[in-house]
Amino acid sequence: MTYSDQPAERLYFDRQFQVEAIKILPGEYFATRQPLMLTTLLGSCVAACLMDRVAGVHGMNHFLLPQGSDWHSQTGVPARFGVNAMELLITDMQKLGAQRQRLEAKVFGAGNVLDGMSVVNIGEQNSEFIRTYLKSEGIPLLAEDLLGSFARKIFFFPGDGRVMVRKLKGSRTLVSKEAAYRQRLDRQTASQPGGDIDLFI
Repeated sequence: MTYSDQPAERLYFDRQFQVEAIKILPGEYFATRQPLMLTTLLGSCVAACLMDRVAGVHGMNHFLLPQGSDWHSQTGVPARFGVNAMELLITDMQKLGAQRQRLEAKVFGAGNVLDGMSVVNIGEQNSEFIRTYLKSEGIPLLAEDLLGSFARKIFFFPGDGRVMVRKLKGSRTLVSKEAAYRQRLDRQTASQPGGDIDLFI
C-alpha cells in the first residue's frame, strides 16, 4: 500500500461544502480522478496542490522538510521531504492520465508557528524549495500563500482547481501536532481549530 492509497481511510462527507473529501496528513500525498475535495492542516509544512485540468486529475501532498537531513532518518515515511513528496505525487498523477507538461500548481504553508523552528528557518527553506522545484520542472505556479506567522487549513476543490485557505490563529493543537511530527513524524489526525480569515485562491 502506498501513501497515496492510505488517506482513503479518511474519506468523509464535508458538511460545510457538501462534498466528499479526503484528509491529507503530514508525510502523505494523494492523487485522484474522483470529484474529491482534498484538505490538510499546515503550520511550517507545505502542501502543493497540483492539477491537470485536461485529464481531470488533481492531487495534494504535505511535507515538512525540503530535502533529506539527519532528522527522522529512522522513519519510513517516503513523502516527508519535499523532493520525494513532489515526485511521488506527480508519478501517481501520471498513472491516472495526467501529463507532466500540463501540470499546474498552487502552494501553501511554511508558516512560522513552532518555537525553535525559526532558528533553522524551516518555513523559508520550504517556500524556497517549492518555488525552485516548480520553476526547474517548468510547472506553472498559479497561486501561493506562503510564510507568515499563522497556520492554514487548505481545501482543494476538483474541477476548476479552486483552493480555499483558512488562516488560523492560536492553534495550540497544530503546534503540538507539528512538533510531534518534527520529532517522530507523528501521523495522528490533527484537529480542525476555528479560523479567522478565509481566502479563495
